[in-house]
Amino acid sequence: MKEIKLNSEKETIELGQKIASNLKKGDILVLSGDLGAGKTKFTEGILSFFGLQDEIASPTFTIVNEYQTENFPIYHFDVYRLADCDEFLAIGGEEYFGKGVSIIEWGEMIEDILPNEYTKISFSRDFEKENVRILKIEKIS
Repeated sequence: MKEIKLNSEKETIELGQKIASNLKKGDILVLSGDLGAGKTKFTEGILSFFGLQDEIASPTFTIVNEYQTENFPIYHFDVYRLADCDEFLAIGGEEYFGKGVSIIEWGEMIEDILPNEYTKISFSRDFEKENVRILKIEKIS
């Protein structure tokens, strides 16, 4: 597990860009953390790497937003409002895996049905320093 301290939204976006440079079709990123911990800003960084920064919207009410890059689609999920894994399966969520890159906010809620390999990124806030975030990055296999 790797731990990274980020001091601003700008650094959160830059880390997203750096990680985006290594993404490939089939990758799954599970983003965990409280509201306001930086999950959407991180995703904004990923999308900006592909020139899609103007298109980002939180998929809180639509469950998934789809973005097209030159080489693969990016599926940005927010599963916060789902009751359980069965609801994710009912909307055909698992059919997205392998077709592109999946970024799943609140992904810990559906870990039981995720493929065997994915990257889990846990976001936490430093309550003494408002803009500081601690990310723990872990490859699950």
